[in-house]
Amino acid sequence: GWALPIITLVFIAYGFFGSYIHLPYISHSGMDIPRFISYEYLSTEGLFTVPLGVSATFIAIFVIFAAFLIDSGVGDFFMEAATAIAGDKTGGPAKVAVVASALMGSVSGSAVGNVVTTGSVTIPLMKRMGFPPLLAAGIEGTASTGGQIMPPLMGAAAFIIASIVGKSYLIICIAAFVPAVLSFVSVFVMVHFEAERYGIRGLPKESLPKLWPILKKRGHLVLPIVVLVAMLVSGATAMKAGFYSIISVLIVSFFQKDTRMRIPKILKALENGARAILPIAAACACSGIVVGVLTLTGLGLKLSYLLVQLAHGSVPILLVLAMIAAIILGMGITTTAAYLLVAIILAPVLVKMGVSELAAHIFVFYYAVISTITPPVALAAYAAAGIAKTDPFKTALVGFRIGIAKFVVPFYVIYTPEIMLLSGKPFKIAWAVIMAFLGIWALAGGACGYVFREIRVYERLLLFACIPFTIPYSIFWNAIGGGVIAAFTVYLWSTGHRQGGSGIRT
Repeated sequence: GWALPIITLVFIAYGFFGSYIHLPYISHSGMDIPRFISYEYLSTEGLFTVPLGVSATFIAIFVIFAAFLIDSGVGDFFMEAATAIAGDKTGGPAKVAVVASALMGSVSGSAVGNVVTTGSVTIPLMKRMGFPPLLAAGIEGTASTGGQIMPPLMGAAAFIIASIVGKSYLIICIAAFVPAVLSFVSVFVMVHFEAERYGIRGLPKESLPKLWPILKKRGHLVLPIVVLVAMLVSGATAMKAGFYSIISVLIVSFFQKDTRMRIPKILKALENGARAILPIAAACACSGIVVGVLTLTGLGLKLSYLLVQLAHGSVPILLVLAMIAAIILGMGITTTAAYLLVAIILAPVLVKMGVSELAAHIFVFYYAVISTITPPVALAAYAAAGIAKTDPFKTALVGFRIGIAKFVVPFYVIYTPEIMLLSGKPFKIAWAVIMAFLGIWALAGGACGYVFREIRVYERLLLFACIPFTIPYSIFWNAIGGGVIAAFTVYLWSTGHRQGGSGIRT
């Protein structure tokens, strides 16, 4: 839409007229047209900065790869496999939506695209099994947002992060893996609680497809993803791995008659890939112009200094400011653009205050992704509302509630970077992951108000109060917070069981 071009035009106008604004931090010495053009167009610090270069290389090849994968029929395979795996569990269709969104999201990299692909099947199925339409749409919209941070094919911003922090794309995938899984786990937990509350059982086992026949019929379609991961692990460049993965899609598609990609399908995949690249390239170009203006006028440094002053040197306050900025910007522009605009100002400040550079960028990126389910403008929720025929704003509110446990995950990335799997001893990594899971469990249960039974207000407050103790790495405080959460969960299960609740069921 027009949101990002308007933001870019505002920054350009500020570049030319900011010298007339006599306000602290805002005014600058001025800028003329020759200086603007030479810096923005004839250097690599403006329009042709890192994001646009990445969009023309790494992002393009991976977006085309994703288009080939989807056109080969891998989406149908993921839906059928998810149904076979989770269809008979409590709240089966909703859990199918979560699992299918995780699988589909790993190759689509688009929250809205994920909703449209999986939601057209899962939302009607959830409604038929007894989920209220608003809840069905909210679950699908929230589950689909995780696709942009789910390796191996993450959103376009992953490549930009790799270029900015000077790490390989494989490192970014490894770092994002556990936070992405925790994102889906948080939705899975909420879905289970809601299904228990409404008494919704799974689909009859006899009506479900069998996993082994599905694997025999379409399992070969995931081989290109294996090729991609294997080449990245072996040290191949992202461009080379992406190119050979596209070739492997064509070869693998001929293993079965109904998945073969002939000339019309190949041309369609190329067209879909090219169309998907356009908004990414436009966002990267606009963000490059904004970066150029920030540098030329010195506004970037001034804003960084102002934010540090506003936060009084407190990392938690600065993190909250970064979270709010990413969510607000993400309501009106794409995830990639929202990440870029926040990261260029706030990520360097977080690094100066002692935060790992990679953790700072993943933190901002994660909240830019979550913005697609945050009211009042929540694009993923709106797409789900269209399928469920529900009110978009009410759907966004329900989706926000279902996905609220996701909001704590990035804080674990900052305070226990071991969950990025790049450093730390195995015990410390396992401890960090367990604490993150307990924190998510507590937030999900407290927000839902149901953990094996309806829980009272003071019980919800107890769960909320324990979450901060699980975030920073401290055996003593973690043991207190995590121990209370675990013990209280056992208590809730036992009381729910005595009251005639269903206890623990999957």
